[in-house]
Amino acid sequence: MAKPMSKAAIISHLAKEANISKKAMSAFLENLASLSYKSAKNGFTIPNIGKLVVVNRKARTGRNPQTGEAIEIPAKSVLKFRVSKVCKDAVLG
Repeated sequence: MAKPMSKAAIISHLAKEANISKKAMSAFLENLASLSYKSAKNGFTIPNIGKLVVVNRKARTGRNPQTGEAIEIPAKSVLKFRVSKVCKDAVLG
């Protein structure tokens, strides 16, 4: 199995494709990440890749796997990434 691309490899590849410096591409990716963090509460979409969303989970009853004892799990907000159909079709065929 092939290794995933490192951050440096991604920056190098994208900089070469866009014909800009690695420093400029690195700054672009940092700004994209920062913008996604700020906008996630309203949903942040990366076209043809997916959407970053905050989902509210309800409180529920769970079980301790060691003792089998019922425990209450409080409500909380979680971050999810929903992959787009275009991305799924391109990767999975």
